[in-house]
Amino acid sequence: MSAKYPIISITGSSGAGTTTVKDTFEKIFKRENISASFIEGDAFHRYDRETMRRKIADEKARGVDFTHFSAEANELEILESVFADYGRRGVGRTRHYVHDEGEAVKYGAEPGTFTNWEEFGDSDLLFYEGLHGCAVTDTVNLAQHCDLKIGVVPVINLEWIQKIHRDKATRGYSTEAVTDTILRRMPDYVHYICPQFSLTDINFQRVPIVDTSNPFIARWIPTHAESILVIRFARPQSIDFPYLLSMLNNSFMSRANSIVVPGDKLDLAMQLIFTPLIHKLLERKHRMS
Repeated sequence: MSAKYPIISITGSSGAGTTTVKDTFEKIFKRENISASFIEGDAFHRYDRETMRRKIADEKARGVDFTHFSAEANELEILESVFADYGRRGVGRTRHYVHDEGEAVKYGAEPGTFTNWEEFGDSDLLFYEGLHGCAVTDTVNLAQHCDLKIGVVPVINLEWIQKIHRDKATRGYSTEAVTDTILRRMPDYVHYICPQFSLTDINFQRVPIVDTSNPFIARWIPTHAESILVIRFARPQSIDFPYLLSMLNNSFMSRANSIVVPGDKLDLAMQLIFTPLIHKLLERKHRMS
């Protein structure tokens, strides 16, 4: 953690909805005139798309499921060095993983490859969004570097529905192919993704209030209006719950550290919660400058 160069980490599985949270933070940064350096978890994959396919095939021949969720498939040591460098000096480096043709045009690289590493710095804070922002293994501890850690954790069936629909719509995968990916990733999901949500400062868990009992045949993703949002705080004593309850109509406390909010109030809830927390980080930063 760094008082002078704060780091915000958004962690969630593939299809969890971390991009939605990132979009809200971008709104806050723009409104509050805050400059942020952004890094994406995909940029720290160890292999490009074709190499990863070969690696998966090789490991499968040995009876091992190899997935992007595992520490071995990612450059977590490099990511930790980026966090550490930014926390000490406010500088770092990143790159982009090119997902599709649209990004290929934007970044000038082939889909499934990486752009070159580029230095960044001169910002108010660093913002990470991806799979491993709070990962702790035998060799790395990313959570220790982050000043605000946020988990995005829809209930598992909803997460699968979101992933299936996203991968079919944007990447051209079949339901069968996405299902195979979900099954292969499950051990790594349990060992590498879930433990991070015990280290986060705030977890956002979207819970559908419509039937999602068979996510593999769901024709639609439940809307935010068809969901509730359970928000858990690791340090509830610092949260003004009466204010949140007054501002978020039909919300209620389910535990001393948790508030339940209508799903269509997601953006408002995040802005009400995150804005003062960001200001606290920046006030501390300015005191140290």
